[in-house]
Amino acid sequence: MLGMTTDMSNAEKHAEKLSAVLDVYEAHLAKNKYVAGDVFTLADLNHMPEIYLLLKSPKAELITSRPHVKAWWEDISARPAWKKTAASIPV
Repeated sequence: MLGMTTDMSNAEKHAEKLSAVLDVYEAHLAKNKYVAGDVFTLADLNHMPEIYLLLKSPKAELITSRPHVKAWWEDISARPAWKKTAASIPV
């Protein structure tokens, strides 16, 4: 990704850790619209580049398999400013 070679064993190790974190997000987003509550904030914005790249990777299911995380992503990534930004991110 991004023109670099991926160390898949390292990616697997970190995917397991990320999965546990995303389980916490799933529970939180089941009760809250956004990371910091009911309003879109910098807390949500900070996640956007990494999630965008994760969704372009073989580990996209880490996001897509969690209905509340997926819905949150679909909401925040639908913003026109993000669409413009995402178009400029090299994958």
